[in-house]
Amino acid sequence: MFLADTGQVLLIVGVIIVLLVLIVVFWAISVSNTIKRMKVKVEESESGIDVALTQRFDMLNKLFQATKGFMKHEKETLEGIVKLRQPAAGASIEDKQNFSNQVERGLQAINVVVEQYPNLKSSETVTKLQNATINVEENLQAARRIYNSNVSHYNRYIVVFPNSIIANRGGATKLQFFEAEDIKRQDVKFDF
Repeated sequence: MFLADTGQVLLIVGVIIVLLVLIVVFWAISVSNTIKRMKVKVEESESGIDVALTQRFDMLNKLFQATKGFMKHEKETLEGIVKLRQPAAGASIEDKQNFSNQVERGLQAINVVVEQYPNLKSSETVTKLQNATINVEENLQAARRIYNSNVSHYNRYIVVFPNSIIANRGGATKLQFFEAEDIKRQDVKFDF
């Protein structure tokens, strides 16, 4: 009778151990799959930034073509803007950020040129392109916010215990945020 009880106890302990192992395995698989889904979402939102940068690049090219006939001495500035190449497919977020900053500085230069030429400023084509550019800029800002939100969610998920165990074993590392240039973090000064 004692042996029968011991056998039943061992069977129960064995079942409990198997259940605990299965729970841990299913949990590890679930965490691993969640990390992978989150990584795909971050990549998707990074692609959204690429789309917005492409739209911005195309819009600047159109704005350049529309303003080209009105300008002579600002020609080098605008040609420099058009020569900016899009970041390569697969470029790092840092490269995309640097590209975005260069194009933004170029866009500011175009706006200064447009303000200097009344005929150009009143051109319906230029006005439409400027409005479209504002829309593209808003889309780019939205894409950056979505990307940063996804990166934040991903980074938090992989550093929290016990998820960090699976993340570290799977090689998951924290991702970089899309950040503003240092000059844009300073307070704007108005000199009249």
